[in-house]
Amino acid sequence: MTLPSSATNHPNFAEIYEQALVPHLFRPWAEVLLDQVQVSAGDRVLDIACGTGIGARLAKERLGSGGQVVGVDQSQPMLAVARAVAPSIDWREGNAGALPVDDRTKFDVVLCHQGLQFFPDRPAAVREMRRVLASGGRMAIATWRPVEESPMVRELGGVAERHLGPIVDQRHAFGDGNAIAVLLTDAGLNDISVRTMTRLLRLPDATLFVRLNAMALVGMSSAGKTMDEEKKAQVVSAIVADSGDVIARYADGEGLAFHLGSNVATARG
Repeated sequence: MTLPSSATNHPNFAEIYEQALVPHLFRPWAEVLLDQVQVSAGDRVLDIACGTGIGARLAKERLGSGGQVVGVDQSQPMLAVARAVAPSIDWREGNAGALPVDDRTKFDVVLCHQGLQFFPDRPAAVREMRRVLASGGRMAIATWRPVEESPMVRELGGVAERHLGPIVDQRHAFGDGNAIAVLLTDAGLNDISVRTMTRLLRLPDATLFVRLNAMALVGMSSAGKTMDEEKKAQVVSAIVADSGDVIARYADGEGLAFHLGSNVATARG
């Protein structure tokens, strides 16, 4: 589960990400992906752009003592947290466009949860997924739907743009389900299906979520790329201070409550 490198490079971001975002934002969708591929005893599972590893960890729970689980990510801080939380899983640093997996190793299940939209060469990444997928193996990919379909995320982005100018939100930059289907078809995959799914999510610490979201938006903005760390921190604090009205609209007494949609694509090797 990749995030912009400008965010993941921030000191302690990986730990905060694991504690604040994974349980409430990423775990529910990782469970959806695993339900789609129906992980079963003895499966070999590869989680690409694994982040701190929630997809791989849930797969390991479902497999029990059998099977093999490998998680790949290019972020050393994210992998450090993954290794600390689940040392028994095979965590590997690597690029999705050139996976650290040799041609003799094949996986029954390949997952990519909110990573595809960040890859600089998406066709190469999907070809790599196909290369390591066993014949008849199952693949599941998720990418967030367009930002226009998530009112709270869109409104928070509008607050940030008042401080930063126009922002292209990479997290929602590959929301076209048809484009995902084309990628999978071109890579030679079979039984392709792309569905749109929406879930109601709750994050108990609204201010922390808004701060992490502001950090990501600053990192993705053109203006943010010219700032030193002190200036970025000042702008993030200003965005959070100006986001009170948005927080109030989506708070329900238990934190933020909002709907978030994702493409969920499945295919077979």
